[in-house]
Amino acid sequence: MNLRTATLLACSLPLSLPAQAQTSFITDSRASVLLHNYYFDRDYKDPANPALKRELREWAQGVTLDFKSGYTEGPVGFGLDLTSMTGLKLDSSRSRAGTQLLPLDSQGRAEDSFSSFGGVAKVRFAQSRLNTGRMVLTLPIAYSSPGRLLPQTFQGTTFQSDDFDSLTLMGGYLDRIKFRDSSNYENIRVTAQNGRFRDVDSSGFSYVGAKYKVAPNFTASYYHATLNDIYRQDYVWLVHDLPLGPGSLKTDFRWVKSAEDGAANAGNVDNENLGVVFRYALGGHTFSTGYMALFGDTAQPYMGRSEPSPTVEGAIATDFLNAKERTWQVRWDYNFAVQGIPGLTAMLWHMRGDNIELPERMGGSGLYERESQAQVAYVIQSGPLQGLGVKVRHAWYRNDFTQAATFRDNNDLRVNIVYSWKLW
Repeated sequence: MNLRTATLLACSLPLSLPAQAQTSFITDSRASVLLHNYYFDRDYKDPANPALKRELREWAQGVTLDFKSGYTEGPVGFGLDLTSMTGLKLDSSRSRAGTQLLPLDSQGRAEDSFSSFGGVAKVRFAQSRLNTGRMVLTLPIAYSSPGRLLPQTFQGTTFQSDDFDSLTLMGGYLDRIKFRDSSNYENIRVTAQNGRFRDVDSSGFSYVGAKYKVAPNFTASYYHATLNDIYRQDYVWLVHDLPLGPGSLKTDFRWVKSAEDGAANAGNVDNENLGVVFRYALGGHTFSTGYMALFGDTAQPYMGRSEPSPTVEGAIATDFLNAKERTWQVRWDYNFAVQGIPGLTAMLWHMRGDNIELPERMGGSGLYERESQAQVAYVIQSGPLQGLGVKVRHAWYRNDFTQAATFRDNNDLRVNIVYSWKLW
């Protein structure tokens, strides 16, 4: 952890010790098993280049065992979290492998299984917590991708304090990353797809952040992150809920400013992202529309093979973060609980980006991309299979990039069956 991050974390510790509820390492512990069955089918639509794979199709089963302890008693509590993740091949072939559900061997075939085991040592002081080890993170600047069989995990140390009314302070240092189709931890690097940046490693990633509840219906967040010698990033996120007519309007605004850091080993970084999404909920309906614009000479950077958290969310075939890109979206969600069918939901979504600037060999300037999705999901609400969830999602992605680009026209079908069993 660099000196600046460590100093900020230390300064955020409470000056006095509030009353602390008694906890127990064993009696406050919990354990669960998560079963994730995943079918992935992507059909590429670029027959002009027969050297490229035409389809990716695999089926796999994931098993996650998760144990979280309580904390030992006393003003300073200690705890331990343990997680075991295993992926099992159900169906694959060399000609269809590469979905990132399963790792590949030296011959390009999917492995029969892969697994990883990790733990987090944790310390609690008042309402402040320090974790070190291997963990899943869901921050906008460090996000463990949930888009495949097993989530991506990071190795490092994180801190979070909730000792102040309406204010959460956080920070951390990450030095390794395990991809969602791997058992091994690797150095962190920047996303280099579509020729955006040089594909190089970094010595580590650090961040500090704060989340403040300005009012019951208004939350403001700020993060500063650095991928050493590659990029630094400032991230502002504002969310506001407003009763409006018979429904409610949620406004989600995000601003992200990125520049190179230190030696700039991945090349020039110059990007500003401004975007907003409006969501209006009425009965079982939620109608959304949004717009996002990127400025500067480069794409928006983020950690390689992770996922960004842009204003316009939901894409599964691309990230809509190319240089100069302008993107708009429309979306409709429906919850059938209002029709007496709790647990059943549906979604339709469309997003289009244009004004894209890529290297000449990938198409040059004035390019476009678009993605559409349809999704149906159901979670069983009662009985012996309560909590069993099934989700079917179909996506269609098209662009006018050349075949040298990372993203290719495709139709994408995914079926997820998830069941969580609480052991205690």
